[in-house]
Amino acid sequence: MKLNINVIAGIVLLAPSYSALADFSLPGKGTVTYPTGVVKEFEFGFKWQQQAEKFSIGSKSYNMEQIPSSYSVAITLAKDDSQVWVQEFNNGFIKEFEWHIGDHNVILKKQQFSDPVKGDYVIELNGRSYFFTRNNASIVMNFNEGGIETIAIDGVTKNMGTKN
Repeated sequence: MKLNINVIAGIVLLAPSYSALADFSLPGKGTVTYPTGVVKEFEFGFKWQQQAEKFSIGSKSYNMEQIPSSYSVAITLAKDDSQVWVQEFNNGFIKEFEWHIGDHNVILKKQQFSDPVKGDYVIELNGRSYFFTRNNASIVMNFNEGGIETIAIDGVTKNMGTKN
């Protein structure tokens, strides 16, 4: 009986140390829309396992001693501005996407505006609209021990992309 009490006490004492580990799992989910109108679901998220020293990006895991400071998802606008390529979401060009990662939402959609904008695209990050300023943009996630600390979009502007 005394052995069982010692074992239980040992487990109770170890439990707080496991909860102090900085693990997180952000199972990103989304949809891509092809130029044909077909919609396909995808999964692309991040996971950190401190004890195993593994960081997962999408379906791939990497050995790392610490959480990477950031990760960028590149969005490449086709030469004719009619579609985009996002390697992490699809193997070819797409028309639009919607991605939910943690508490964040990123939406890329076609929309007609009174002033012309590059590709007729608007990128929304958590409800705020941005527009391409060049043919490449990046969704930049900065990580901390709790997951995504900040997320921003580089290569865009808030002014409808019509000003140089």
